[in-house]
Amino acid sequence: MIDMPALPPYARALDMKIVDEIDGAPVVAMPFADRVQGRPGFLHGGAISGLLEIAAIAAIHRALRAKGSDSAIKQVNVTVDFMRGGLNHMTFAVGEVTRLGRTMANVEARAWQEDQHKPIAMGYMHYLIRAKRED
Repeated sequence: MIDMPALPPYARALDMKIVDEIDGAPVVAMPFADRVQGRPGFLHGGAISGLLEIAAIAAIHRALRAKGSDSAIKQVNVTVDFMRGGLNHMTFAVGEVTRLGRTMANVEARAWQEDQHKPIAMGYMHYLIRAKRED
């Protein structure tokens, strides 16, 4: 397992784990189970979207830490393109930070099952970057 901060409760509820890296970005895995099933034998679109979001969050936190920042992020918008049905297999996702500015970040995430070059879904997300407040 890759050394990363704990995943959020939603990710843990769906048994997501960081299992690898691709070009320095964490790869998040989600096993198929009843809790992520939509129609019989297929992943629910919400579970796929959640996996993409967790991969994007992991990627942006990794990029911020690389810059020495512990800034908080707030999601501004998300677009998900579903390309094919997710079957009852392990599903993986990775995020790529395409732009990391002072106040905004853009992240693309892709989810796949058996072949990372054949995504089942793509996500495009924008995040607001804010300095953490001292309480």
